[in-house]
Amino acid sequence: MKEAVSEACELLRAGEIVALPTETVYGLAADAFNPDAVAKVFAAKERPSFDPLIVHIASRGDLKDVAIVPEDIAETVNKLTNAFWPGPLTLILPKHPDVPDLVTSGLPTVAVRQSAHPVFRAACKELGRPIAAPSANRFGRISPTSASAVVKELGGRIPLIVDAGACAEGVESTIISIEPREGKKPIFRLHRAGPITKEQLQEFGRVEKVREIKTDAPQAPGQLASHYAPLTPLILLEKPADFQPEEGKKYGLLSYTGEDESPYVALHDWEVIESLSPGSGKLAEAAIRLFFVMRQLDEAGLDAIIAEPVSETGLGVAIMDRLRRASAVE
Repeated sequence: MKEAVSEACELLRAGEIVALPTETVYGLAADAFNPDAVAKVFAAKERPSFDPLIVHIASRGDLKDVAIVPEDIAETVNKLTNAFWPGPLTLILPKHPDVPDLVTSGLPTVAVRQSAHPVFRAACKELGRPIAAPSANRFGRISPTSASAVVKELGGRIPLIVDAGACAEGVESTIISIEPREGKKPIFRLHRAGPITKEQLQEFGRVEKVREIKTDAPQAPGQLASHYAPLTPLILLEKPADFQPEEGKKYGLLSYTGEDESPYVALHDWEVIESLSPGSGKLAEAAIRLFFVMRQLDEAGLDAIIAEPVSETGLGVAIMDRLRRASAVE
């Protein structure tokens, strides 16, 4: 794997883009300080330039190179990075002037995190520069949690995919911004739910969700209402009674556990059933399998995918966030 990392860094130094694994999903990496390379990310993904990218750093000490941390939140940033970095927490902070405007879509802020994946961390360290890396898929599509999924999304568009197996978390990082309060715990604006849960963050501040953006002016990566979608229409069925199948159409079920006694499983003679956590109903397993299962159903020749909801506690918040955005595609 060391040779693969060195090859990836050689390409990154030359202004190319490569796919690298993170603990959340596979990322499409570019030298964050090279605007021409970053432009290739937008082109390969067919991503609109108004949607900013996340910048990844090798160590907490590198934060000063990409962001300017205001004094009134410095203590909070220190506490959060001590607790959750390296890991799937992205902080939105005032950007350093060295970060190209293309990376931040012209915003005065930058989204930054330190990945926990050993391959991505090794690439960051060897490159010696921050890496801009959104998910390695075409814009709006299902995020890739394996190298084979990257091939399906971007094969032929990029020169290298570093295969390190399946991602450990399975959903993208939690994104927050910090609002200080005099004499009180800060407010964390939750721009995207992810593996670092509301319950974990509440130890350090009050969490308030930011609404999804339906226009072309997101203030953070992953904030658009319609996202993470299969090509096959996905319908999130909040309750079984809402299902009204059309005659002659093929439906597949994205089930939580797939158990026969589930009211969703018994609802219809499904063409195919894929389960997030087969038989056990564990949210951690469901999060890891979410994009893989969505991709399996997307390739099953269905007219529509019916998704069963999960409990919105802990990781269930992130899972439901992705399902709602996948079903928001018109």
